[in-house]
Amino acid sequence: MKMTKIGVALLVGTSFAAGCAVASNGGMFPAAAQGTDQQQTYKLLTLFNTVLERVRTDYVEPVADRKLMDNALNGMLTGLDPHSAYMTQRQWDDMETETSGKFGGIGLEVTDNGGLLQVISPIDGTPAAAAGLLPGDLITAVDGKTVQGLSLNDAVAEMRGSPNTTVALIVKRDGVADPITVTLTRKIIQVETVKSRLIDGIGVIRISEFTERTDPGIRAAMKTLQAQAGGHLRGLIIDLRNDPGGLLDQAIAVSNDFLPSGTIVSTRGRHPEDNQSWTAKPSDDISGNLPIVVLTNNGSASASEIVAGALQDHHRALVLGTQSFGKGSVQTIFPLQQGNGAIRLTTARYYTPSGRSIQGVGITPNVVVEATRNPPPHFAPEHEADLQHVLTVPGQDTAAPAPPPADLPPVAQTIPKLPPENWPKLDINKPATDFQLQQGLVLVKAMAAEPKAASR
Repeated sequence: MKMTKIGVALLVGTSFAAGCAVASNGGMFPAAAQGTDQQQTYKLLTLFNTVLERVRTDYVEPVADRKLMDNALNGMLTGLDPHSAYMTQRQWDDMETETSGKFGGIGLEVTDNGGLLQVISPIDGTPAAAAGLLPGDLITAVDGKTVQGLSLNDAVAEMRGSPNTTVALIVKRDGVADPITVTLTRKIIQVETVKSRLIDGIGVIRISEFTERTDPGIRAAMKTLQAQAGGHLRGLIIDLRNDPGGLLDQAIAVSNDFLPSGTIVSTRGRHPEDNQSWTAKPSDDISGNLPIVVLTNNGSASASEIVAGALQDHHRALVLGTQSFGKGSVQTIFPLQQGNGAIRLTTARYYTPSGRSIQGVGITPNVVVEATRNPPPHFAPEHEADLQHVLTVPGQDTAAPAPPPADLPPVAQTIPKLPPENWPKLDINKPATDFQLQQGLVLVKAMAAEPKAASR
């Protein structure tokens, strides 16, 4: 399995290489394949060529060599882990456009789940969100054609199209016996990745994903909130629920906005150049050192986990909600020569400031609060650890780790884990129906009332 967005790349820690790797000896084998390994490599390449020729000559109908090679390359990479993949030139061009935060499509982030498409999150303010698609929905067909047998990239391509054209999706949903048909109108989407509102003197900032517009959006939101509060904000909630991630540099920038010093994130990989560390640059906290609560759930992945982990480890914020997704790997883009696209390859794992790897385990909240009292059973995996070919961390327990020690205000002991029986159904336009948000407000208000709240 791997994740992608329909129109938005979901890469964390992406770096762009100048070109493809070339064997130093000028031959077709990398250095590691020389000597004793070279004979075995020849045998395997002979096997590959035998299968290729058999398909070319005996498949029920002619198949273009380009299609066969694209399939082979994608299979080679997707078999490694959920996030490595081969991208055609068109797919790579789309990805570069999409990370700018402006793209065409329906605004849906999906992952492959056993040949079907699992919705991770609809993007705020897009046709997918307006149509009522939900995290966990399984898309079984696009415009009447099944997605079974298609690669994730090909299935996503079926949902793309010109603005003002329509696309019909057949959806299987938890708790609903019959398939649901949803018709959406494609449009050019300029993702507003940051939204804010003022509730009882508390600033609430929602980050839907990390694109080039996210950090400027955070800074603008803080200025707006301060003005709305007359310069008297009491605290801040950063809502990272269902935020699937995005650009590493934006996660670092957002973390730096609230951290005066210290490590934000580090990476460790196979090669020395993959071992890096990013440290907060000395600067003023844009919130004025207000108490902060970060909201997470199983849809909070990669870049959002970097931010939550950095603020949690430095005791700058308390995390409330449920366990995050657990994507703690870094993908590097290696462009291929002569317009042949690129490969997206997992090259490192990333670690929080305290040295925690969240790969396969996620960020554990300081205060666990469920969104609903009786969540329905899920068809699809909810966390990275549930995916096929998941990357592991040597010597690390796969159980959810305890959060780092933190000074919790006494009210934290009174915050219920589940909403009451009569809690109203969630309406995203009505904050009073959002149980996790309401408990976050209780917590941050208590933090603001403490004499030492400013030192958190």
